[in-house]
Amino acid sequence: MPLTNILENVSLKPYNTFGVVAKTRYFATIKTINDLYTIVKLNQKTANSPYQPIMILGGGSNLLFAKNYQGLIIHNALKGMAKVKDATDYVLVKAYGGEIWNDLVQFCIHNNWSGIENLSLIPGCVGAAPIQNIGAYGVELKDVFYALEAMHLATGKLRTFYHNDCQFAYRESIFKKELKGQYCILSVTLQLPKKAKLKTNYGAIKQTIAQEGIKKPNIADIGRIVSAIRTQKLPNPKVLGNSGSFFKNPIISQKAFTQLQTQYPSLNIPNYPLSKKEIKIPAAWLIEQCGWKGKRVGDTGTYKNHALVLVNHGKASGKAIQQLSKDIQASVWQKFNIALQTEVTIL
Repeated sequence: MPLTNILENVSLKPYNTFGVVAKTRYFATIKTINDLYTIVKLNQKTANSPYQPIMILGGGSNLLFAKNYQGLIIHNALKGMAKVKDATDYVLVKAYGGEIWNDLVQFCIHNNWSGIENLSLIPGCVGAAPIQNIGAYGVELKDVFYALEAMHLATGKLRTFYHNDCQFAYRESIFKKELKGQYCILSVTLQLPKKAKLKTNYGAIKQTIAQEGIKKPNIADIGRIVSAIRTQKLPNPKVLGNSGSFFKNPIISQKAFTQLQTQYPSLNIPNYPLSKKEIKIPAAWLIEQCGWKGKRVGDTGTYKNHALVLVNHGKASGKAIQQLSKDIQASVWQKFNIALQTEVTIL
């Protein structure tokens, strides 16, 4: 990639779904793997290269820019998706990192391949999905993940990561821990069963199926229902800047949950047992109990239909949204003694 394709002082407003104003010192778009390799090699050859640090940006749907970025942002625009293996019981589907995640979901639904229909309408690109181990309505990416291909940003070496290599956990992976910022995910391959194993027990899905009188739901039904639920609960970032769920649902011990029930006997605390020792509590419920749902502070606030979604009402800065998140965390800690962790990456 010629140096002329690396731009300077580029606005990041079009590249983040919060729509906050920020700039990056350098910016480049990659449309081929060789584009990325050229940048990596340029950095290796240039002493004290100004194109450091490097950050990979996809759909910008899980980011909050609280300040300008002083390095190089690479916009992943690698495109393409296809079935790469057709086995007796499953197919392997490969998609490149710059593809819109929901386009991949719809591609699979159209071909009647099950496994990710519950992940319909999750914003962002394919390359970010394994980093975050995205999940919704009883399904996580790790449930269907087969492998990914990535390039090491310091050396340009390619590496294939299989399921165990990624160290998946709840909204976690090795790419958010010891390998954070070290790789660009080029493509992701999913293993999807040919025989649908629909997950319909999640409350809102189950309720909608009953309301619509669907006796035997199929993959397309679930995808449509989940999309409708998300559209109702979550604002369109093109209309109201947001990054979806801002906080993770906290996981607490059974002992801590029992103490909460004792402390607040009149509250029917929603909970999802993960084991005999751990309970997941909806972060949205905790935030709502602290009076934050639909509250506006300057141009920041939480969405009227979902307390877990922080929004930009127009001209909020990244710092202002970050401060709102800290205030919410402090409220929940003070009332429930539960520490909320951000799902969104703050830069």
